[in-house]
Amino acid sequence: MKIITRYLQKMEQNPFILQSLITLVLRVLGVLILFGFTLFLTKNFTPKTVGQYDFVRSFLLVIGSICLLGCDQSILYFRGRLKKSATLYELKNIYKKMVGIVFSMSIILFLIVLCIKKDFVNNFFSDQGVYQILLKSSVILFFYAITTLNIEVFRALDHLYVAELFRNTIKYIPVIIGAIFLNYYNNETYLVNVFLFGFVVLSVLTSAILFYYFGRIKGNNSEMVFSYKEIVVKSYPIAISGMALFLLMSFDILFLKKYKDDATVAFYALAVKLMTILSMIIVTVNITVSTKIAEYFLTKNNFELNKILRNSSRLIFILTLPITLLTSFFSECILGFFGKDYIAAKDALLILMIGQGICSAFGSAPVYLNMTGRQHVFQIILVVAVLVNFFLNRLLIPEYGMTGAAIAFIVSSFFWNFISAMVIYKKDKVKVFLN
Repeated sequence: MKIITRYLQKMEQNPFILQSLITLVLRVLGVLILFGFTLFLTKNFTPKTVGQYDFVRSFLLVIGSICLLGCDQSILYFRGRLKKSATLYELKNIYKKMVGIVFSMSIILFLIVLCIKKDFVNNFFSDQGVYQILLKSSVILFFYAITTLNIEVFRALDHLYVAELFRNTIKYIPVIIGAIFLNYYNNETYLVNVFLFGFVVLSVLTSAILFYYFGRIKGNNSEMVFSYKEIVVKSYPIAISGMALFLLMSFDILFLKKYKDDATVAFYALAVKLMTILSMIIVTVNITVSTKIAEYFLTKNNFELNKILRNSSRLIFILTLPITLLTSFFSECILGFFGKDYIAAKDALLILMIGQGICSAFGSAPVYLNMTGRQHVFQIILVVAVLVNFFLNRLLIPEYGMTGAAIAFIVSSFFWNFISAMVIYKKDKVKVFLN
């Protein structure tokens, strides 16, 4: 009892740990919903349909990151700067300009997709329905991007738990409801359409809540007025970094779609989803510390900066280690729970889990670079990592399939994590990795 009391007192003294744990609980809830939905899909829909759904998700991650132009991450950077000036009123004006940027990018990307020849896309993937899927995705691109941006603005306004509920739980509700209806009426072919339309609903809902929050902010415009140019200049390096990260998560799916089939995409995507449990922990802790890193760096508070980085790296490792071991030992049982066919992804899952567990030791390296004005450095590192990932996927997937995809992902992930940590230590003498 004394140990528990002492631990609770420690959490009260360190709100970072308490906030991270609460956020993690919300993310765990989201993971349970995600895997519950995945189980429902694998039990009631064919692997081909599930593979199409996962293919569209990967495509939206990539094209959505281009459309957002880094605004979803840079809003946290501007939030850190505004906190120093003790006003949040200007955040409303920044958000309006970001919506204009996102809308413009969505129109441009839609026109680009529209100009691509249908036969070229279908022949590339050896599937006559791919172009139609990509065209539909580009139509709802603005709604997808606005939903993503709004969720990050919730976080910037210190409504962290609301942001986490939307990011990890509520965003699945439209597609879950739609999938249940499709299964009831035995019409699974519309799963992708339901998934895409869900973002229209989510964009309206998140926008309405955000307008309410903005309406409660009182005050006048601050002296720190950010122009479109400054927003783009600060955002686009993060956009390139974000797009590179999503390409790292998508090249494997795209190449598996090209060289294998939709069923293989579904099997491998399940292994990736299981790996995202570790990614969820890393992202959860990093998001919690992101604005603090920007604030402490700008105020040159090196003591607090090192402290929060040390705490984050330790917390990430402590939380990821048992999950890595548990999933690795029981990989076949876990995959078999979703269907006997999915056991084919066993080797890929082992590689992904062990590799991601090793990468977790590098703590908050990417967040540190983005939040301290080193976006261009992180951008260069990730671009190189994307090239490594692309060539490894192209080389390994045709012969080794899912195992080759997993190896390509982990090698490139370790590369950018390691290089980022070394660059940070060399420039600032700050240890973001576990120590």
